[in-house]
Amino acid sequence: MKGQAAVKNQGRQRFKFIGEIIAELKKVVWPSRREATYLTTLVIVFTVVVAIILGVIDFGFSKLMNVILLR
Repeated sequence: MKGQAAVKNQGRQRFKFIGEIIAELKKVVWPSRREATYLTTLVIVFTVVVAIILGVIDFGFSKLMNVILLR
């Protein structure tokens, strides 16, 4: 009998946990569509700029290593 009570208690705890998650999500202040679009664009632009900078640095180091090693 103890085993069945423990299983029922775990089931209630799971549903309580899910209910708490839903309650917390209702408290969240979600960004507007305009803000989300702006921030997404900002992240994409920043990522592309950093990728270009790292690509240039990598290309430069690659050329430098070829010059040093192939003397």
